[in-house]
Amino acid sequence: MTTAFDTVIAHARETAALEAVMTRLGWDQRTVMPHRGSAQRAEELAALEKVLHARRTDPRLADWLDAAKAPTPEGAAMLREIARTRDRHARVPDTLAAELARVTSTAQDIWADARRHDNVAAFLPALEQVVALRREEAAAIADGGDPYDALMQDYEPGASGADTAAMFDRMRPRLVALREAILGAPTPEPLRGDFAQDGQLRLARKLAEAFGYDFTAGRIDLTVHPFCAGHGADVRITTRVVETQPFNCLYSTIHEVGHAAYEQGVDPELALSPIGRGVSMGVHESQSRIYENQLGRSRAFTGWLFDAMRAEFGPLNLDDADAFHAAVNRVTPGYIRTEADEIHYNLHIMMRFDLERDLLQGKLDVTDLEEAWNTRFQADFGVAVDRPANGVLQDVHWSAGLFGYFPTYSLGNVYAGCLNRAMRADLPNLDTRVAQGDLRAATGWLHDRLQRFGALRDPRDTIKAACGFAPTEAPLLDYLETKFRAL
Repeated sequence: MTTAFDTVIAHARETAALEAVMTRLGWDQRTVMPHRGSAQRAEELAALEKVLHARRTDPRLADWLDAAKAPTPEGAAMLREIARTRDRHARVPDTLAAELARVTSTAQDIWADARRHDNVAAFLPALEQVVALRREEAAAIADGGDPYDALMQDYEPGASGADTAAMFDRMRPRLVALREAILGAPTPEPLRGDFAQDGQLRLARKLAEAFGYDFTAGRIDLTVHPFCAGHGADVRITTRVVETQPFNCLYSTIHEVGHAAYEQGVDPELALSPIGRGVSMGVHESQSRIYENQLGRSRAFTGWLFDAMRAEFGPLNLDDADAFHAAVNRVTPGYIRTEADEIHYNLHIMMRFDLERDLLQGKLDVTDLEEAWNTRFQADFGVAVDRPANGVLQDVHWSAGLFGYFPTYSLGNVYAGCLNRAMRADLPNLDTRVAQGDLRAATGWLHDRLQRFGALRDPRDTIKAACGFAPTEAPLLDYLETKFRAL
């Protein structure tokens, strides 16, 4: 006999399958789609979004949810997620949802072209459309509450702008003090040279395999802005190559593998279910950041990477593994968030958080965004922005309408600090294996403690269950202090 629970879960699985198709269209657009396909792809995405919106707000869902009885804790979590999604989307007209999909699809292509040509003026009209639509959507979802908080729920359920701002206020003094101490010391020599694209991509693949990426359920491609897309048995990652800056490619790859490992690691029994994916972008970032930083930039791993780099590219300008480790962790106030060191990274996020929160709340106009960016960057980093591609045009997020997303990067760093402390307490000899390029103990711990559960628990409870304590910024700040004062 088919129960109400069976019916609502079957409906959710079909919706998830269609969402996966939409994700694949987005991946295609940012990797291999021909340039002239942009307008047509926008219409395709808008049409599919209308179908998805209708399914997410299907009037029958209310009756099914009222009648459904979950047979397991996993089932209860599935019903929770279906209800949350329905309530969120029911507040948004289908015409607005479709228009957002169409406009953001077009805006991403306009952004990419504007970034390529350092032409802010060419992008601003599209961004104004995106911001206006997201303000409209946020107002509908918030129902009188804070519009920015409403959008944050799409990426980090339970988070708020006020709590995030308070966390940043606690973090900033220690980060700034540590930065000043580091910048007052001699600067390590950087890695220099030309590193051919083919060699970088061979080594990137080797790194992906070392960190557990399953190539039978994924692939690596090139794009302007690295990302991960997909769930379960089809999780794709991208990277980018600058032949004079190999760390860009290598650490972007490790970062995206962290995202992919979370999605590939969810229990297959949960595939296409409402909890068969990462629970939030903050928890997602905890995986990409612990892979990239606490593991990938550790002294143990960079020693192995030093040998792998020399095997691929020949002699380097750095004489030994210690100099290489210092170069990997070099602290400089650079322009680009994705290339930022661990000290400056959160300062990048704090700036973007403040700017986008002001945009959504109507305190900042799109036409004033570049000036606001440049002024804030000079104040926070002590460097004047030299060109828009290194400034307000560097990130894809606003063109895609992802307002409320940026703070999850810092939440991910905070969560990663907690996970690193707990993992190393459980695996006291971890670095011995990491120094041999063997990450299986670390990635296995993360899989068993966090990844396999998908969205079973809310974000903070996910971290608490994995670590044994509630998340706080202290472990991250302590880790940074210990590591960089030693360097």
